[in-house]
Amino acid sequence: MNGPHASEGRRPVLYVIACGSPLAGNVGRLVELAQQEGWDVCVVTTPDGAKFVDRSALARQTGHPVRTRYKNPGDPDVLPPADAMLVCPATVNTVNKWALGIADTLALGLLVEGQGLGLPIAAVPYTNTAMAAHPAFQASLARLREWGVSVIFGDHVVPLHPPGTGERHVDAFPWAAGLAALRGRLHPVAPVA
Repeated sequence: MNGPHASEGRRPVLYVIACGSPLAGNVGRLVELAQQEGWDVCVVTTPDGAKFVDRSALARQTGHPVRTRYKNPGDPDVLPPADAMLVCPATVNTVNKWALGIADTLALGLLVEGQGLGLPIAAVPYTNTAMAAHPAFQASLARLREWGVSVIFGDHVVPLHPPGTGERHVDAFPWAAGLAALRGRLHPVAPVA
């Protein structure tokens, strides 16, 4: 197995965080690849990401419920703790809020907390040329990289597309790129001080 290594008699847990993009409808492909590498996969979506996924199919595929919202106080956690996180597809909105430390959704709260715990985290943004050119997005990508997040982004990963054409380019998306970035990073890195 080339991926993560089992510890404590269990498979390592990967949280796949899917954001609000038409690409999220195909996140089952990423789940399958991660499972082939030995990950126990849990899917978490942003509220807009939930619009694109088939929650029932993903729950059957992973054996875990798909989470979108924070749990109620006192309710048990239904997902095992994460050993690593992969934001894929990552949207401009999520990247910008994450880089500011905003935790107003479950997905962002998990990312902020995971980063504080020193978990390995990778992000694979998917956006168009106009949104990618915004200075705030470029600054957010740089900040996340500075903090140790593996950001896989640019024309060398998947060519950016004109606004309004994203659905025509979903087949070119490199689902395995985020997993490759996490290989060998299972052991937590030092938390950001």
